Amino acid sequence: MRRTRILTAVLALAAGLLAGTPPALAAGTPATTAASTSTTKVAADTYTWKNARIDGGGFVPGIVFNRTEKNLAYARTDIGGAYRWVQATKSWTPLLDSVGWNEWGHTGVVSLASDSVDPDRVYAAVGTYTNGWDPTNGAVLRSADRGATWRKTDLPFKLGGNMPGRGMGERLAVDPNKNSVLYLGAPSGKGLWRSTDSGVSWSQVTAFPNVGNYVQDSTDTSGYASDNQGVVWVTFDESTGTRGSATQTVYVGVADKDNAVYRSTDGGATWSRLAGQPTGYLAHKGVLDAVNGYFYLAYSDTGGPYDGGKGRLWRYATRTGAWTDISPVAEADTYYGFSGLTVDRQHPGTVMATAYSSWWPDTQIFRSTDSGGTWTEAWDYTSYPNRSNRYTTDVSSVPWLTFGANPSPPEQSPKLGWMTEGLEIDPFDSARMMYGTGATIYGTENLTNWDSGGQFAIRPMVQGLEETAVNDLASPPSGAPLLSALGDIGGFRHTDLTKVPSMMYTSPNLTTTTSLDYAENNPNTVVRVGDLDSGPHIGFSTDNGANWFAGSDPSGVTGGGTVAAASDGSRFVWSPAGTGVRYTTGFGTSWSASSGIPAGAIVESDRVDPKTFYGFKSGRFYVSSDGGATFTASAAGNLPAGDSVRFKALPGTKGDVWLAGGASDGAYGLWHSTDGGATFTRLTNVDQADTIGFGKAATGSSYQTLYTSARIGGVRGIFRSTDEGASWTRINDDAHQWGWTGGAITGDPRVYGRVYVSTNGRGIVYGDTSDTGGGGGTDPTPPPSGACSVTYRITNQWQGGFQADVTLTDTGSAAWTGWTLGWSFADGQKVTQLWNADYTQSGAAVTARNVGWNANVAAGSSVGFGFTGSWTGANTKPTVFKVGDQICAVG
Repeated sequence: MRRTRILTAVLALAAGLLAGTPPALAAGTPATTAASTSTTKVAADTYTWKNARIDGGGFVPGIVFNRTEKNLAYARTDIGGAYRWVQATKSWTPLLDSVGWNEWGHTGVVSLASDSVDPDRVYAAVGTYTNGWDPTNGAVLRSADRGATWRKTDLPFKLGGNMPGRGMGERLAVDPNKNSVLYLGAPSGKGLWRSTDSGVSWSQVTAFPNVGNYVQDSTDTSGYASDNQGVVWVTFDESTGTRGSATQTVYVGVADKDNAVYRSTDGGATWSRLAGQPTGYLAHKGVLDAVNGYFYLAYSDTGGPYDGGKGRLWRYATRTGAWTDISPVAEADTYYGFSGLTVDRQHPGTVMATAYSSWWPDTQIFRSTDSGGTWTEAWDYTSYPNRSNRYTTDVSSVPWLTFGANPSPPEQSPKLGWMTEGLEIDPFDSARMMYGTGATIYGTENLTNWDSGGQFAIRPMVQGLEETAVNDLASPPSGAPLLSALGDIGGFRHTDLTKVPSMMYTSPNLTTTTSLDYAENNPNTVVRVGDLDSGPHIGFSTDNGANWFAGSDPSGVTGGGTVAAASDGSRFVWSPAGTGVRYTTGFGTSWSASSGIPAGAIVESDRVDPKTFYGFKSGRFYVSSDGGATFTASAAGNLPAGDSVRFKALPGTKGDVWLAGGASDGAYGLWHSTDGGATFTRLTNVDQADTIGFGKAATGSSYQTLYTSARIGGVRGIFRSTDEGASWTRINDDAHQWGWTGGAITGDPRVYGRVYVSTNGRGIVYGDTSDTGGGGGTDPTPPPSGACSVTYRITNQWQGGFQADVTLTDTGSAAWTGWTLGWSFADGQKVTQLWNADYTQSGAAVTARNVGWNANVAAGSSVGFGFTGSWTGANTKPTVFKVGDQICAVG
């Protein structure tokens, strides 16, 4: 997964970059950033915040187990914060939601360290980019309560949780004998740093001789790929110290192909290049087996995590100084680098490593039980292209991990992984292993089956870890409550916020969705646009996003841009990257150029008049009254000069438009128009605003509820107004800030107080209010009876699991206002997850019931749902289906 997020707010924030490199720092400030700069009073409400479940969705470069406390583990993500494992629920809990707007870069975690002397202590080195994209320097966060709260020390340089080389590590390490001592490897030529007071203050280790010299691409003028990847890991030899005294032998990895490993034998006072070491490669990992006196190193020819064409595994004997190439394959046969290095602490002779950069046909995992003397592989060829796997994979809990793929051998779906740089064996349990990929955390609890010739079972171990970057959100008045546009994995249709959707959008399978919209008066009509290396950049749905078909691109399209649907779904206006604004009637079989509006404009539709569309570009607002054929620039002035703007038209009222955005060096706030954009009035009670959305009106209010990510009364937060913006209530708190929330926001038109908030790496966050003054739901109606037919289709099947679609049709003469469908499995199959309906299962009997939005089924019409299930032995299709007491015909 590509994770190079460039935020639209970066340029506005970059003016605040820190400068200077003092030799030492001291800090004791809490790691939160919300602060009032105004005496304006803002009301507050108590909200409950959760994630709309996706489970994963991004790169997990590091997993860290505590070496002295069982079941204490952490995971770091490149842009989405850090997490702690919760053994009781086998899920992850987020630890950095308190990071605020002004320090959004601190959601990128370049390294984690768990203190083995005092397991309550944990440290995180944070910062997302080392170039100007990140407005602040890096920091080291320290916690004495396992990440529940943090204190922060700012650093005089940047850190790069989302930079090249982020899978190497860990850069941050705690001395296992004297835990007040920590080391941090820095990028950008800043060298090696040390703290002797448990992370409160840091000083550069001036005696360390090498700051690194490897860059991915020296010609990159942005500074992203041309940054020196620096000092990349620190490993202590715990056998060279005693409790309370500093460890004497410390190994440090440097991004330098000729001088990759250094060692100190006097507690960091002096350093020397480790003699006899291999050259020509970068050491991604350095892991010590102090029991047997072996230091293992995983090498690649590049810094990763995407690239890497050659690699080796080496073993250094700490007692004799002998080097041994223990690579499992010949150098000529590698097309990947090695990483993911780990040692079984219960059986130190057992070592594992990954072919992290083997994208095709799959990643590879290697295992040795004799200290690297011999190796076995997670999979091998029988007769090409057929494979034999030592593992089974069950992704029924996160079914989208198949990516809807049906590849030809030797590829398989789901894949074992890619970008597999973080792999760890539980130090207390040889049977448990976890590893990160570009999309999830996989794990197993019977790893030792590998050695006995059996298969070990891999499944997602990612619940609670949400790492998607959100570009757009929509909550239609009917159908699914939430549609999303996401980076890297496209987006999802959530029919149940508490369950993982079965699949991301497909047909087309856009890598990143940049914008989506639905027809306000015909919510079954949905459009989305986005990025794709080849193929169409636009897709349409006529069933509320459940199924999609690709449109055609106008000439010159290179990316998604923004898109708008007419209120009745009869036409669309698209502003793609690479060419000018276009419009079409129907579903995009041909496009015509819009006139009067510049290329790159943001486009939206009026939610009442199907012929009215709006646009914005560089401080000018544009209006079309002929379906997007021609636009006219509005005379409205004093709007934000740049393009960091989001605007929406209010459902139910023609010409009611709200516009948010701007930059700190110019106009920045929230504007309202009631005349279709001819004039705008700025709200004086809003300091800054970046998003605007609408939700169900409060009881007694005739105007929909407003939501915004904004600064109001000097406080940054998520705000709600039930009186058309006259007053505002902050609905989040300092513990729930999620870094940057400027991508999108929307309320729910069916649930008062519910709001969906975009984040840049923490997924889709939604909140529900404790204030019940807005309305409620309706109870489900009784199930119908009458003639019916059912189509049951198995759409995907793998060893032990399957996916099926069910279509139920009302073949009678009367409409249904609720339905219940029952059947029984013949072979002991179990439903593991079902979408577009509620269900119960007792033994073989399954009952599926409508959810609120699909209760009404007209005579002659159909309703569909799908599910994943498990099977053993056989997977016979059910033959009898009943609606009430009526047996349905089976198609």
